[in-house]
Amino acid sequence: MLGKGFILTPQHAEDLIQRDPRNKDVLFPYLNGEDLNSRPDCSASRWVINFHDWNEERARSYPDVFAIVERDVKPERLKNNRKVRRERWWQYAERAPKLYQAIKGLDRILVVALVSRTVMPARVISRQVLSHKLGVFATAEDADLALLSSSFHSLWAWRNSSTMKADLNYSPSDVYETLPWPESIVELTAAGQALEIARSSIMKNRQLGLTKLYNLIHDATVADSDVLGLRNLHREIDRAVSGAYGWGDLNLDHGFYSTRQGIRYTIDPVMQIEILDRLLELNHGQRDLELDNIVSNRGDGEKLKSRNEASVKSSEIFTPVEDVLF
Repeated sequence: MLGKGFILTPQHAEDLIQRDPRNKDVLFPYLNGEDLNSRPDCSASRWVINFHDWNEERARSYPDVFAIVERDVKPERLKNNRKVRRERWWQYAERAPKLYQAIKGLDRILVVALVSRTVMPARVISRQVLSHKLGVFATAEDADLALLSSSFHSLWAWRNSSTMKADLNYSPSDVYETLPWPESIVELTAAGQALEIARSSIMKNRQLGLTKLYNLIHDATVADSDVLGLRNLHREIDRAVSGAYGWGDLNLDHGFYSTRQGIRYTIDPVMQIEILDRLLELNHGQRDLELDNIVSNRGDGEKLKSRNEASVKSSEIFTPVEDVLF
């Protein structure tokens, strides 16, 4: 990070807000992947100062907060090799305007830790600063939560991403933007609602984060009723997703199987291969159709767009935070 002086403890942030309620305009929770996966409510453990894209005069109108940045951030920023970072030291090095424009107006969003073996999205509040190690989906819809929590999405992610030790290094451009979505996922809504309610309840009652919760899900020796219930929900989600793709012929045969990540409660490995083959076939078909449509619709002299510029469901709601630096 460029300027750790932006970061505050929750108590320090609360004290500043108590001192002057206006300070709430520039103080936000700061959510990173570790907090997302380790805290029972997926909340941020730290707060952060954010002067947005404001000029210095406007930022100085919050004197108590500005003084912190001037004391703790400015000295380091003035040593930076990039002129813009030296001159606008009270702002983040990169502000990710496209991200915050995409989620503007949404009270809640879906996020996923980009480095994790869990690969589970969670619904969180949107009014916070999001770490560059989070993938952000500009939606909070239950159906989207269900699909992104399915084995179909997870299998596609492990197939198309690199790894860091035992963790997946989720690549949005290689995973999310290439995942062919079913024509309709409305039928996944009820499953997504049930998952949110059950998972939140277990995490609160057991005081577990996502990582530890899913360690229980994948532990064949754990047969507690709440864990069994969540396994059943994931099985129902996978069946619903299979139906949404029109693949009712698949016998998913969930159970505990050996994988690269160890023993996992998941779909039969033979069916995993079949699912990946079918997703890849859909991906190729979708790509060819998009390129055909672009070629037929482009005007004279217009350059052929890449697949990522084509209009596809996935790219409509995913917004990367990879360029966010303090």
